[in-house]
Amino acid sequence: MTAPPEAPEAVTERRLHPVTPFRRAWAPVAVLAGWAMHDLDQAQRQLARLTTTTLLLGLAVLLPTAALYGFLTWWFTHYSVTDTELRIRTGLFFRRTAHIRLERIQAVDVTQPLLARVAGVAKLRLDVVGTDKKDELAFLGAGEARALRAELLARAAGIAPEAAAGAGEAPSRHLLRVPPGVLAVSLLLTGATWGTLLAALAVPALLWPATHSLWTVLATAVPLLGAAGARSVGRFAGEYDWTLAESPDGLRIDRGLLDRTHETVPPGRVQTVRIVEPLLWRRRGWVRVELDVAGSANSVLLPVAPRAIAESVVARVLPGVAVPSPAALSRPPRRAGRRVPLWWRGYGLAVTPEVFAARHGLLRRSLALVPHAKVQSVRLTRGPWQRALGLADVRVDTGANRTVTAWQRDAGEAARLLRDQAERSRTGRRDAGPDRWLAGG
Repeated sequence: MTAPPEAPEAVTERRLHPVTPFRRAWAPVAVLAGWAMHDLDQAQRQLARLTTTTLLLGLAVLLPTAALYGFLTWWFTHYSVTDTELRIRTGLFFRRTAHIRLERIQAVDVTQPLLARVAGVAKLRLDVVGTDKKDELAFLGAGEARALRAELLARAAGIAPEAAAGAGEAPSRHLLRVPPGVLAVSLLLTGATWGTLLAALAVPALLWPATHSLWTVLATAVPLLGAAGARSVGRFAGEYDWTLAESPDGLRIDRGLLDRTHETVPPGRVQTVRIVEPLLWRRRGWVRVELDVAGSANSVLLPVAPRAIAESVVARVLPGVAVPSPAALSRPPRRAGRRVPLWWRGYGLAVTPEVFAARHGLLRRSLALVPHAKVQSVRLTRGPWQRALGLADVRVDTGANRTVTAWQRDAGEAARLLRDQAERSRTGRRDAGPDRWLAGG
């Protein structure tokens, strides 16, 4: 006697926010503008031939067509959440259904561009293992986006669907906020900002005696000054009001002056932590903390913070890991200076029971911490000059497709390090727990 077939899973499909058609209606207009920019002279000639009546008739056709396109693309877009996946069904002429497995979701971020904040809507963006492009739902109501994010995280953690739907966002505990004044000063003390400004002043000064052309000088100076300003202003706007909080689903980041972003650093998915210390920050004791997260675009944990605070935050990202002090980092042998004069002093290495830590940089120091369990492979490389000097580089590859290198080590030390690191990585992966959302909940 055979058991009756199971009933198909009941799935409730939902639509995006009604404001979405206004966003999508711009697509036909953008196509037309792209065609015009592709051949600007031809477009100008065509426009010159149009009469006022013809132009008005064209607009009378284009605007309703764009509005109809926006409405139909919104009407034929649905999403649904099942016990195991998020489904997104789209397509006006060609239907496409994306099946996103919940256990493969790396991060779920909520972003609100300026106009979206005015309209009270938000964009949900998902980082998924094995994909370079983020899937997104744009737009949802701001409250709906946060509720859906909480539901996805809860279901990914294995919470029953009936409980996950009303679980709400996990509680969080505030850790720190970067004051705007500190952020502004840190940007002014960044070498890239001053480098671009010096180039904007030096290059025109050199061009003027050579060309005596004011237009040439302006054409060179203005883009350089604009690049320096845009770099600093863009970073300030993107990192404004940087707030960090801790919750069972990871470390939450809220940031942005015009466009607000709500991100989460996934627990257990961090492959590498880098503590960056620019030269002009050292007197103030400031550092920047960056991340490599497998399958995720999240790359900054703290834009600027005192070193002690930054190290306490790193301990939350990598539990049980203590950041090695500068004195604990061993330099390469002095003969490395024959291959890399002066700069060899910026290299350092420390291997603790928890992490492989490598430093490089003399003016802008960067200390990379790789947990042994996250090392995918380890390699020893030697060039002809290194072989002559008895030196070698040891490279560890992580799950984020990034490499951390211990530069210019003694060849015998490098061979031992290669052998020992392979064993540490094997035992680290064996003893590591599963990477799950809500690991502390």
